[in-house]
Amino acid sequence: MSERAHGASGTRPESARRCYRPRVDEPIHADLLPLAFLLGRWEGSGEGIWPPGEAFRYGEEMTFEHVGDAYLAYSQRSWSIDDEKVLHLERGFVRSGGDGLVELTLAHPLGVAEVAEGCVRDGVLDVTAAAVPRARTASPVTALRRRIEVAGDILRYELWMAMDGGPPTRHLAAELKRVDA
Repeated sequence: MSERAHGASGTRPESARRCYRPRVDEPIHADLLPLAFLLGRWEGSGEGIWPPGEAFRYGEEMTFEHVGDAYLAYSQRSWSIDDEKVLHLERGFVRSGGDGLVELTLAHPLGVAEVAEGCVRDGVLDVTAAAVPRARTASPVTALRRRIEVAGDILRYELWMAMDGGPPTRHLAAELKRVDA
């Protein structure tokens, strides 16, 4: 982002940071304890490949927050490092499925929704879309898989994507740092 938008240090201005308000006044729901490692706001950068093979670099911010109920609210935004244009946004929820299982439901502005299931264990969340419903004019995404791994205040993830029913290929890989707990 620009110096004007993020200051000389590259961090968000105080006014923008105040918009992120995790519900720390309420205890985290017991079902979410295996997912607590995700909580916070994360910022960093990554590399991607857009089919049919165009590589790009991007900046990214992810937020996972608890609201006192049995789910985490999730938001994501990414932008081009080259020209700072918004590349992608996601909004959704992460829920425990019990016994190490996890569910992820997301909406994408590409006209695609994502309903994924998988497992969570030892700071790793690994989910595969059970369904990728699309609007008539949506991007031709047909399959998604995500792996998120957190070690301390570092979050690394990879996202695999299939287009038009083809085989999944790695679309994104990034490393983010926790900037707010």
